[in-house]
Amino acid sequence: MNYRTQFRVLIATAALFVNLGGTFGQKIFKEWPLGNEPNVIGPYVANHYVASNFDNFGSSEPPTSITYPEVLTWYGALQLAKVTGDKALAEKLALRFEPLVAQAHHMMPAPDMMEHSVFGAIPLELYLQTNQNRYLDVGKPFADQQWDLPEGPKPEQQVLAGRGLSWQSRMQIEDMFLFTLLQTQAFRATGTKEYINRAATELTVYIDALQQAGGLFNQANDVPIYWGRGNGWAAASMALILNYLPAENPNRAHILDSYKKMMSALKQYQTPDYKWGQIIDDEKSWTENSGSAMFTYALVMGVKRKWLEDEAYGVMAKNAWMAIVKGLNEAGDLKDVCEETKRKNDANYYLNREKVTGSLVGQAPVLWTAALLLDK
Repeated sequence: MNYRTQFRVLIATAALFVNLGGTFGQKIFKEWPLGNEPNVIGPYVANHYVASNFDNFGSSEPPTSITYPEVLTWYGALQLAKVTGDKALAEKLALRFEPLVAQAHHMMPAPDMMEHSVFGAIPLELYLQTNQNRYLDVGKPFADQQWDLPEGPKPEQQVLAGRGLSWQSRMQIEDMFLFTLLQTQAFRATGTKEYINRAATELTVYIDALQQAGGLFNQANDVPIYWGRGNGWAAASMALILNYLPAENPNRAHILDSYKKMMSALKQYQTPDYKWGQIIDDEKSWTENSGSAMFTYALVMGVKRKWLEDEAYGVMAKNAWMAIVKGLNEAGDLKDVCEETKRKNDANYYLNREKVTGSLVGQAPVLWTAALLLDK
């Protein structure tokens, strides 16, 4: 049975949801109704990705350089290849990097802003999986230059550096995952705590600026709207850094408290179909799958790492994963993903955004979550 036929069978039976009680520990992530198994869904989505060309936010125009959704999907596929021991997938994902250091140097982004610098996470992951120094030599400078002031810095960049923050900081919610991933990758690759410590400092500043009393996050200081995917970036960033942040880090307790506060808020706003809205607290919202997939990743991380109570959050996380699986079409593309979105202090701007299928900002968290569910 080929992937497409197998997936058609799986999707046809993916509507089963759980309603379990009692003490069950992490066993809840061990058994899945037919059609929802991470060891089937993850490879299906990853192989669909690796067979594609570099993407430009779904546009027919090729990108001039690697985009950050591409990076985050590539990273997720690499994580999946590692936890499943899929050497063929890992090799294809490594080969995808080769043109960038051979004939297509122009496709490698310059480390001049958050969306570009995160590219360094890919060579750092390739180094972690292959132990080839050539990958470290490419990836580490992206992490270093995020904190090293450029030549002729602007006054506002100097102020940020004086506060111990990245000169690329913008206080926009998507930044939270972008710098956290890159700096965490550099910490994992080098063992140098400076990388993850400064990411934790930066993340704490963003939390204090954007998280509200109820636990959810504003899109930006001047946009008091709880955009779904924006909050997804926040949730995923906290889950990711907490997975690696040393216990002695002075910001860990604050980040963990903020994470738990957000997970509690998400419990309140989960929709009847086990997802979350385009604007989380707006009943007029359509349910949006990329943010919902990011929340699922953060919830699964919390249950697996015992930051969240199993009984309160285990079923919530499992139902959320199965709802996301139900949102995949036969090609392995996630439907109902908010199109590329800027910031605007207007709820209707978010509510009227187009729904797209197959955007990599949706594919990426499906892969993160599948890899996490399969990780021992």
